[in-house]
Amino acid sequence: MNFEADGSTETEDRGMPAAELSDSDIDATTAETDAAEHDHADADEAEAEADVENGDDERADEQADEQNDLAGAPEVLQPALRRRGFESLTTIQRAVVDAEQAHRDLRISSQTGSGKTVAIGFALLDGLHAEERNGPTTLVIAPTRELAMQVKDELGWLFADLRDVNCEVVTGGTNIERERMRLRRRPNVLVGTPGRLLDHARRGGLDLSAVQQLVLDEADQMLDLGFKDELDAILDHLPEQRRTHLVSATFPPMVLDLADRFQQAPLEIAGAGVGEAHADIEHVACRIHSRETYQAVVNLLLMTGEERTLVFVRTREDTARMADKLAGDGIAAMPLNGDLAQAQRTRTLNAFKNGTIRTLVATDVAARGIDVPSVTMVIHVEPPIDSATYVHRSGRTGRAGQKGRSVMLIPKARAGRCKRIYREADVEPRWASPPTAEAIRGKQLERAEAAALHTLQTAPVATPQRRAAAANLLRERDPVEVVAVLLGRTMNDACKPFELKPSPAPAPKRAPRTFERDDRGPRDSGTLGARRGTPGAAPSWQQPRGEQRHGDDGPRGVEEGFTRFRINWGTRDGADARRILAHVCRRGDINSRLIGSISLSENSSTFDVDDRIANAFGKRVQVRDRRDPHLFIKPERYAGATRTRQSR
Repeated sequence: MNFEADGSTETEDRGMPAAELSDSDIDATTAETDAAEHDHADADEAEAEADVENGDDERADEQADEQNDLAGAPEVLQPALRRRGFESLTTIQRAVVDAEQAHRDLRISSQTGSGKTVAIGFALLDGLHAEERNGPTTLVIAPTRELAMQVKDELGWLFADLRDVNCEVVTGGTNIERERMRLRRRPNVLVGTPGRLLDHARRGGLDLSAVQQLVLDEADQMLDLGFKDELDAILDHLPEQRRTHLVSATFPPMVLDLADRFQQAPLEIAGAGVGEAHADIEHVACRIHSRETYQAVVNLLLMTGEERTLVFVRTREDTARMADKLAGDGIAAMPLNGDLAQAQRTRTLNAFKNGTIRTLVATDVAARGIDVPSVTMVIHVEPPIDSATYVHRSGRTGRAGQKGRSVMLIPKARAGRCKRIYREADVEPRWASPPTAEAIRGKQLERAEAAALHTLQTAPVATPQRRAAAANLLRERDPVEVVAVLLGRTMNDACKPFELKPSPAPAPKRAPRTFERDDRGPRDSGTLGARRGTPGAAPSWQQPRGEQRHGDDGPRGVEEGFTRFRINWGTRDGADARRILAHVCRRGDINSRLIGSISLSENSSTFDVDDRIANAFGKRVQVRDRRDPHLFIKPERYAGATRTRQSR
């Protein structure tokens, strides 16, 4: 404004002579100038205040957005989410919210612990009601009892505020008549395992004609457990017009084939990638000696103290054996396997959740569906069969945004297999050794000191009697010595840590071997008959059939008219001839008279099958066994593994 006034004065000076002004004119001009300046100042002040208000509004909006990170979730479900402690949606949950605008079948690929059950709840919201129905509108199929009950609980609290919506669960191992009584109430959402759902449908206790939406949860695990026939039969009871959602951590060809048969033009949704899914889990590869597996488990458990730990073993017998041994050594542990009755399984899981026991020893199948957010460590006593199983095992820890550790015990002989599992799972582990006895004692003392300090800070004022007793203890004794003794009493001395040997160093990488053709010379056929282990001897599978021997001298010869198979079940895991025979006959659906010789070794066993049914048997046993999915049967691959009958 002052600049404009100066400019006008200069124009008057250049264009014409300046007129003389009276004092009154000068006073009037000054007054006008002051008034104008005042008006402009008021305007500037008002504009500044408006800017401040706008800034405050913008910041308030930003703060509201930050406080309302659940804005993408359905409004009717937001109160339940907040009561459950949700502050924001996970990647997979936001992806499902965005995809619901298309109202299509969903094919969700997401890792364990990503919040996909709640995400599926968002997708199911619009199809929960129907005008006329005699059964559920929503059917969720899960592979195991624990997972089915977990899904039911999750959907139950999510839909708790919805009017006339209730959830039920039906699983094997429970009273079927009580389940039929609950089904008569016509729940909107029904969660169940394939076998029990099919039983109710065939007996007329379950009407699936009103199902508008179907969910197959953990589809890869369902096929691994052999539920393909049950799923196909359930599909025959469902109406063709429905939405079908499929959830699976992995999508191998068998799962894709299942998805294509159940879904129509599905929309694929990928949650957190493999690397992201492991962000809250520290993966540790623990080198051990082959004969120190149990000792390493004990030291790991003692190092974690009172934290919850899940220990994975291979077989149901191993769960009982490991849990009994730990309990005998003063570590509270219980087994979880498929042989337990449902009531016992429920009691075991409840004891684990409420902290009565801190260690749960389980098989892969039994642990599916365990959702305990406070599990801080998973120990793989036996390596998983593949990377997908490793992902599912590790997903039992690091849940709900908490940190966790996945520790795999790796003897030198299994290092290559474990490295391959890590590589296929896209995981870079930290290689380490089991905690030493000295480190464990130091950790226990540190925890005892922290507990004592907490007690001193929170305990009420001591009574005069206690103060007198304390003074009596300190009389003629060193106070430091008294406190040290009392600290030692608070440490867990029920189980002593093991003194372990230094972990084996990783095997050095071998340089590639090179051969010069001119130096090799022709192979001497005479070496084929040489004894195994002597210089120049050929491998046992190249030796003449008549010279193959059992034991260290090569494989035992196959009986005439039989084909040899191998199963990854040996004496170390409790195998004997009777159990091998029972498993083979059940799995291959053959008579025991068609089984020849059975040979046992520490890690595997072989058995001979009559040539007349060998091909059909080989195809039948390639399907993963539902009862013992960790056992694999393969034809033996060496010269002489098959001996045909000679014409007589």
